[in-house]
Amino acid sequence: MAATCGWGGVIDNKREGDGATPRGAHSIVGLFYRPDRISRPSPWAQPILPGDLWCDDPKHQAYNTLCRAPLGASAETLRRSDPQYDLIMITDWNWPRAVPGLGSAIFMHQWRSPGASTAGCIAMARQNLVWLAKSLMPETRLIVR
Repeated sequence: MAATCGWGGVIDNKREGDGATPRGAHSIVGLFYRPDRISRPSPWAQPILPGDLWCDDPKHQAYNTLCRAPLGASAETLRRSDPQYDLIMITDWNWPRAVPGLGSAIFMHQWRSPGASTAGCIAMARQNLVWLAKSLMPETRLIVR
């Protein structure tokens, strides 16, 4: 399957905001979907609700975790107006006990357009992402080379 990574390349020393995808063996630890846009792809998938956020503020205690609005810290809105986060797989990069500044929100999600880079995530075509979501189980390995 064709996929893209961050505009900062694939690196060994990931840092918050560098636009890079962390190299290594990771696990898929979460699966979230927009129930108003797609059907539940797997029994372990959780709905993305209005107000769901992912904290990307290294100074906040909720850094690199799912949160709810209002947060009072920098965070990614999971319920986006575009389709990129209609289905997201959460990796275990710097999770569950995040080290501040080592990077957050490393997801697998739909790409903006074929071949378009991300801010550090792995992106692919929607049909491939849906197929993976139906096939994967928690703790499935993801290898980024």
